[in-house]
Order: sequence, then C-alpha cells, then structure tokens
Amino acid sequence: MSCAAADARSAKNVFSKTFDVTYSVEMADSTDGIFDEAVQWVRQNWDPDMTVGQWWERLFEASYSLPSLPVNAYGRGYARADEQAVWRAFAEVGALGPPVGIATMMAAPTIAQHATEAQIEGFVPPILLGRQAWCQLFSEPGAGSDLAGLTTKAVRDGDEWVITGQKVWTSLAREADLGMLLARTDPGAPKHAGITWFAFEMRQSGVEIRPLTEMTGRAMFNEVFIDEATVADDAMIGEPGEGWAVGNTTLMFERASLAGSMVNLPYARSGSGAGELDVRAGDSSSREDGRGGARPRDVSITSWYLDAARSVGRETEVLRDELVKDHITAEVNRLTGQRARTGEVKAIGNLGKLAMSQIARSQREVGNLAIGAAGMLDGADAAAGPGGGDVQRQTISSPAPAIYGGTDQVQRNIIGERVLGLPKEPGPAKTTPFKDLPSN
Repeated sequence: MSCAAADARSAKNVFSKTFDVTYSVEMADSTDGIFDEAVQWVRQNWDPDMTVGQWWERLFEASYSLPSLPVNAYGRGYARADEQAVWRAFAEVGALGPPVGIATMMAAPTIAQHATEAQIEGFVPPILLGRQAWCQLFSEPGAGSDLAGLTTKAVRDGDEWVITGQKVWTSLAREADLGMLLARTDPGAPKHAGITWFAFEMRQSGVEIRPLTEMTGRAMFNEVFIDEATVADDAMIGEPGEGWAVGNTTLMFERASLAGSMVNLPYARSGSGAGELDVRAGDSSSREDGRGGARPRDVSITSWYLDAARSVGRETEVLRDELVKDHITAEVNRLTGQRARTGEVKAIGNLGKLAMSQIARSQREVGNLAIGAAGMLDGADAAAGPGGGDVQRQTISSPAPAIYGGTDQVQRNIIGERVLGLPKEPGPAKTTPFKDLPSN
C-alpha cells in the first residue's frame, strides 16, 4: 500500500471510529514505488543485532541516510514527499532511523548546496554516518530577529581565521562537534554583505559553553563565548562575504523541517560525545524517543487526548469539534511541508513555521480542555493522572515554537515583504557600511 493511501486509510479509520463519521478518499500517490523499494531494502538489510554504527554505515552505502540530498552529496535527490515515504518504510519494518538532528536537518543540506566537492567529501559523510553532531551559531544577544546585525568577528590570519564574539540560544551546543558559524569578515561592507559562513570546531580552546535552563527544566539552549578561537580557511562554505546567502539556505532548511510533520522513528544520538555508535541497534530501535512522554509512538495525539478525556468523563461535542479542527490543521501543515523543498510556493517554509506555532498552541488548549483541572498537576501527580503528563509537557513547551527557528513576527515580516511586496521598515540605506550603522 502506498504511504499516502495508508495515511488516508488511517485518517478514515480514526475519524470513523472516533467521531462516527465516514468519507471516501481518493488519492494518487507518486511515492508508491519509492515506498515499496525502501520497504524491500529495509527488510533485507535491517538486523537488530548490528551496532548503531554498522546500521548507519549500511544506510550510508545505500544512500538512505538522507535521501533528499543530491546524488553528488551521498543522497538520492528525492523530493521531500519521497523522503517521507522512505521513513514510513522504516517505520513499517520497525527499523532504527538514520542520524537525526541539526547536522542532517541543516548542515548537510547547506553544505551540499554551497560547498566545493572537496568540502562535501570532508563534511557530509561524518554527518550521515552519525559520527559528528552539529549546532547553529547564528543568533547573538544583539542580533536575533535582526540576524544581519551580528558582531561576532572573523579576522584572517594566514590560512585560518581568528573568531571572537558571543552566540546565544544555541541548541545542543554542549553535544556538538562542529557548528555552523556566521561571523563578520568585513565590517566595512554593507550589513548583509560582510558576513561569512564557517564550519567551526566546537571542541577547542577559546570556546566556552554555558547552558540556559528553560522553564521545562531542560537546558537545550546555550550561550557560546568565543575568544580568539580559530577556523581553517578551507572550512569556509562559499566565498568571503557570501554568508548571508548561505545562512538563508540554512534557515530555509530549518524552517521547512520544523514546519513539516516528520515520521516518528526510533533514534540513536549522533556525535563523538554521545557514545551510541557501539550500542546494539535493536536496543535503540525499541526504546522511547527521549521526550519522556507517555503517549505510545503509534497513537495519534487526537486519539490520545480523546482517551484522556474519556477517563475523566470530559468527552463532549465541543472537545470533538476542537480535536477535528486540530487534526485537520496538522494534516494540512504536513502536506504543505511536503511541498517545502519543491519551490512551488514562495515562503512556504515560513508559512509552515507559522502553522507549527499555531498547532502547538492549539494542542495545548485542546489538551487542557480534555483533562480539565488535572492540567494543573505537576511531576509524579501529572504522570499518574489523565494523559500521563503529556498535556502538561505540551503546555509548558508550547510558547517555544513561536520563538525558535525565527519568531512568528520574523516569519510574518518575511512573508509581507518578500511575497506580498509590502514596504520594509524604514532604516539606513542598504549600501551603508556596517561599521557606520548606529548601534544600540
């Protein structure tokens, strides 16, 4: 059965069983062959007794680590929908997924698009083999929404660059081997023209990482202080001063990935510090996904919330209506995300990112509608209550999607200016050298 057809049948079953409605779905699916081919390959090659590293090597050799990469970058040149079909095939068989995270989401696709063949050969394989984890060194205390205002500087010294500055909101910096660094290489050039993109070694002297504890209790985000650390000239992706264009490619891949609904596969952690390459692959494929949630991987959030509501006698028509609306919005966003890399619609990644923020808020509201006052429980009480604590975790984390990966306001500005043609905010001329711009 094709992926889309399976999705349609699954959706039909959910609604016919849960909401007592029926409908027919006819869907032409161009991913049939890709899904079937991937299922056959995974069934022939998946062995839970292999180590994680051995399994990832097998994926790499078959170009299944990240099929959406170009063929010359160890991918298959698949569209996003085709890649999702591959991951559904992995889920069908119950196999461990490929390396995931910032390295595969943003670093590898950016390098594949902008780097030389030698750089692709040097940087991409370690990512796809799960041997290196990456982080994103973009935002700064004074350059978040106005990213082009960054002041971290890079000064050439022979065949390397000396980096000094501060980054903030750097996800998973403590686990990263490398970082995608934007630094100012020419303060005399206009604001957007003097920035360069580097592949920066995180584990070196001159780099200090301080965790930022969130209200969730986690410390995924970090501050990174860089004091005369170095990066080799051949680790520059693109030419000097082209970092804004390269960085926008990185952001495009980030927003497209965040906006799209991903197949929830078992995973293992990448990187030299994770220590999971020698773990038995079958042990990783059977463990929870690390979020601490009580909801089984194969149960939709719609069904989960409805069951939680039934357990406390709060199943109402209002709740059913809200669950249906929430499910439809998520499905529309998932399908939109599959178009994100096709270029069919301008700013589709930005539109999807906005939708993701709305879905997070909606799921928070629907979850609390489902369990009522139990939503105020915390810790062990929440885990023992209706929903197993999922609603509370969703509530606490729900503001985050409107901030990370570019705030909702930034997404709206991009859509307004680049798609709708609305006038930009007043400010200095684009040709003004960065060093002459007013600073706050």
